[in-house]
Amino acid sequence: MVEGISKDTIRQALAQVTHPEIKGRNLVELGMIPGITVNGNQVRVTLALPFQETPIKDDLVNRVREAVSTLNGSLGVDVRLTQMSQRERAAFMSYTGEGPAQAEILNDIARVLAVMSGKGGVGKSSVAGMLAVALRRKGHSVGVLDADITGPSIPKMFGIHKHPVGGPIGIMPVDTKTGLKLMSINLLLPSETQAVVWRGPLISKAIRQFWSEIFWGTLDYLVVDLPPGTSDAALTVMQAIPLSGVLLVTSPQDLAGMVVRKAAGMVELMGAPLLGVVENMSYTVCPKCGTRIDIFGPSQAEKTAHLIGAPLLGRIPLEPDFAVHCDAGTIEDYPATAFETIVEQIIERVPEEKVEPAFGR
Repeated sequence: MVEGISKDTIRQALAQVTHPEIKGRNLVELGMIPGITVNGNQVRVTLALPFQETPIKDDLVNRVREAVSTLNGSLGVDVRLTQMSQRERAAFMSYTGEGPAQAEILNDIARVLAVMSGKGGVGKSSVAGMLAVALRRKGHSVGVLDADITGPSIPKMFGIHKHPVGGPIGIMPVDTKTGLKLMSINLLLPSETQAVVWRGPLISKAIRQFWSEIFWGTLDYLVVDLPPGTSDAALTVMQAIPLSGVLLVTSPQDLAGMVVRKAAGMVELMGAPLLGVVENMSYTVCPKCGTRIDIFGPSQAEKTAHLIGAPLLGRIPLEPDFAVHCDAGTIEDYPATAFETIVEQIIERVPEEKVEPAFGR
């Protein structure tokens, strides 16, 4: 080992390297240096990036090499790249703004589950609502974050119309009749039918505020209902919120399966755990003769799940009673027997801690 060179001296040198895009923050405090090894005159530094395709990746690598080389010109410096986990990324992203709000600091949310689809019209919000209800029926404390800013429907399903109130810590979510905690942009508008005509940056800001400024308290599960697609809102959730898993919702049509594969690609790119696929509106049963009818054609669920390498957790039938409950705001009264085995699989598949992927080796 080169005299005077240790992990501590190298870490101290890297603590002087500021991030070029985050004013006043160095690589060490941003959690970007998870590992340092010294073997003789060879130094290996692990540099954790929030995303694989970080535009300033080469610049960061050069800054690390220069900082270590400045300690001793004879050192060989090897920089290995890894990608941050969801929790690490969320902590990193908090430094890009004003830091975490008091509510975010005091919240104790064990698991965050995002419900996502590639396209609209597949009943994603319905599945998110059923998931929250099923988890609550199992005795868990559950919250629902309606991140579909321009098309919120969660409050309507739960029959919630009152506005949330603010407290000394943050905004308090509204409680449903079974004790679910709920927050949606629709609860903050003067009228439920008022359109939210916002561009992407405003939508992203609202989602961040729902995470950081809402006092959720202690939750076993927070279910996040994402809008369709793979743009701003979904990207913001995967950047700023430490997800425990993503549930993909599709419908029988091959078109829906094609688009949900795009969503699966985004989940993989962002490093979030993919829990599985649920096919909604899979079939219906004739109330008179009991015949099963594939209204939207043969199921493509197994094909879709196979192509994205995720398990098919189940198929949910199209039932008129469910639509009636959603319109009446009584989703918590709907039995949802078809969802019982699905939620059990989801609970089993939620990882305790996300495995940190590596790249660039």
